[in-house]
Amino acid sequence: MLKDVTLRLFKTIFAESEFAAGPACGLAMQAYLKDCETDLRDVLAWARECKRRITVRLVKGAYWDYETIMAEQRHWPIPVFAHKPETDANFEKLSLLLLENDDVIDAAFGTHNVRSIAHVLAQAERLGVVRRNFEFQMLYGMADPIKAAVLKMDCRLREYCPVGELLPGMAYLVRRLLENTSNEGFLANKFAKSASRDDLLKNPSDVAADVRRLQSPSLHTPHSALDTRPFRNEAHTDFTLPREREKISAALKRLRQNLGKRHPLVINNKPVSTADWLPSLNPANQKEIIGHAAQASIAEADSALAAARTAQPKWARTPAAERAAILEKVAALMRRDKGDLCALEILEAGKNWPEADADVAEAIDFCDFYAAVMRDLGRPKRTQAVAGETNVQHWWPRGVGVIIAPWNFPLAILTGMATAAIVAGNAVIIKPSDQTPVIGARLVDLLIEAGLPPGVANLLTGPGGKVGAHLVGHPQIDFIAFTGSKEVGLRIWETAGHTAPGQANLKKVICEMGGKNCCIVDSDADMDEAVVGCIASAFGYQGQKCSALSRLIVLADNYDKFVERLIAAAGSLPVGPSEQPGNVIGPVIARDAQQRILDIIETGKKEAKLAWQGSVPNDPNACYVPPTIFTEVPSTSRLFSEEIFGPVLAVSKAKDFDQALSLANESEFALTGGCYSRSPVNIERVKAELICGNLYINRTITGAIVERQPFGGFKMSGAGTKAGGREYLENFLVPRVITENCLRRGFAPAEES
Repeated sequence: MLKDVTLRLFKTIFAESEFAAGPACGLAMQAYLKDCETDLRDVLAWARECKRRITVRLVKGAYWDYETIMAEQRHWPIPVFAHKPETDANFEKLSLLLLENDDVIDAAFGTHNVRSIAHVLAQAERLGVVRRNFEFQMLYGMADPIKAAVLKMDCRLREYCPVGELLPGMAYLVRRLLENTSNEGFLANKFAKSASRDDLLKNPSDVAADVRRLQSPSLHTPHSALDTRPFRNEAHTDFTLPREREKISAALKRLRQNLGKRHPLVINNKPVSTADWLPSLNPANQKEIIGHAAQASIAEADSALAAARTAQPKWARTPAAERAAILEKVAALMRRDKGDLCALEILEAGKNWPEADADVAEAIDFCDFYAAVMRDLGRPKRTQAVAGETNVQHWWPRGVGVIIAPWNFPLAILTGMATAAIVAGNAVIIKPSDQTPVIGARLVDLLIEAGLPPGVANLLTGPGGKVGAHLVGHPQIDFIAFTGSKEVGLRIWETAGHTAPGQANLKKVICEMGGKNCCIVDSDADMDEAVVGCIASAFGYQGQKCSALSRLIVLADNYDKFVERLIAAAGSLPVGPSEQPGNVIGPVIARDAQQRILDIIETGKKEAKLAWQGSVPNDPNACYVPPTIFTEVPSTSRLFSEEIFGPVLAVSKAKDFDQALSLANESEFALTGGCYSRSPVNIERVKAELICGNLYINRTITGAIVERQPFGGFKMSGAGTKAGGREYLENFLVPRVITENCLRRGFAPAEES
């Protein structure tokens, strides 16, 4: 939490000898935070220990909606009190604590609530605290009669107002007006609801107790309390908590003690060694071998296919609920091993801590979500009610398929494609990327530990161009699930289109490819949100996401100012080994990727203006590429049109919104897109006109969550499938309809509803 960092910095800086006597310093603390009392007591103890008098400005808190919604989205505990009276009661409790420590604290109370003000005055009188020792703070232009009364009582009063740019200042004032006139606020109760004097001055602790007893669903009921669905997303880890950081540090130490092991193929749930082994290298240290992966030949590929074809019929007849239960067991095992899986992603894939954690969470989500969907699909559905007959649709698995996965989401995408096929009753051959084979081997270990029968999931590591191509073209392969580059995807699509002798089925191809994703920054966009969102979208995981922001189109009115802030923000990103928790940008996946991206940057210098380039560690053993921003990028350039898959952002200027949309749609890809705008008209235009599979408005264009944002594109980005969506499993199934005449000698039995 930023709060925790702020408190730590405050205590660290003002404990230094040069600040022992001055300058005056202080903190604002928010009573609506459940842990505010703990923080305040900690600050008081520090002040006494350091013999440092400080100011504490106690307020109730102005971001209740934001704090609640963000916690709900992340499935984290909600840090604020759910009901306004609870905050009022905590404010009074903390006010008393401040007055009791008047010898080390200059207290300032920010409130317009008469009950809160009266409580401070009454407690100060009881404790013998002089009224001039503390102050009240109120917003300029609000509650003037209350201010007059406070001054008449010889209290100190400070009026405050925002200073700075017009739009942020107006936004601040509107937010404060809404806060102070909210349905639960004192001013609304007094002037809009005509509450009685006794009601206004009632002890908030008693009001809070009444509210808790009622506990009826309301605007203040957390959304999760009303959520009865069988699936719930896995929460991302809160690395602001020391115990969570310690888990990853310990997992990295454990992993380093076991590096360099050999990871064989897995056929029929048995390890199969080969003559050739390929080392998997740490992108941040190419001398460090994560593990050795067995290299499959055509013979092992055929053995894996035979095992899958033998196992599949029995697996298909296994009830859907039993297949789903195995996926749920895999999810539980991933939760058990979450720290170790994150550590493996950090070292083998070069992901930083939050990116690795998000990938593992998504893998867990795929297991749980597809299990829930299959339980539903496993129940035949009536197509139409008609007298005298039953008509139901149900699903059959397709058969045997090959899963070809990329390295950039080495656990999540591999898990998603494999478990979708498996839970649908198919048997699969799993082919992970050559860059991340150890993660692929770990997934198969978990599938076996969860109880998956022999032959249902078989692991082949090795050169994709040889083994993968052989399987794609094999007549006994019924489907291919692929995520990767456009070039490889198109070859798979073409190969699968040829019907070989002895082939029983038309091959189904689930093909998810790349993107050249664009975001528009409108002339009225919130600059704070847009800069942060664009930086995260472009440089998260070094731009090695198919959803990453690659093209940024800024309206001319905002262009110069936005680019200036964008470059300043990019320059603040720490670069270094991904295992160090403070680093945002790490190495790219491998040497060949590093060289390819550096070559594109050199070409880009001839096509556009190199506006900014970050610095990277001078480490010849690492695969660093400096994060780079080009401006004045023409639409005819390679920078504008080709997928780079690295930390390179191309920025172009548009004279108006029409041109911005036209430029954004100049792409053969259609994966993700975005827009930052305050204009309802332009937002509606983007919804209707921006060509992409996943459109994000006023937020980052990466980080799709299972079920919440089913992910996938069209045109040269894919065939329109949506991973993490309810319909995704249907790609691995074929529908059947059964019609039965139920008439028996003129009697039609009642159908079940």
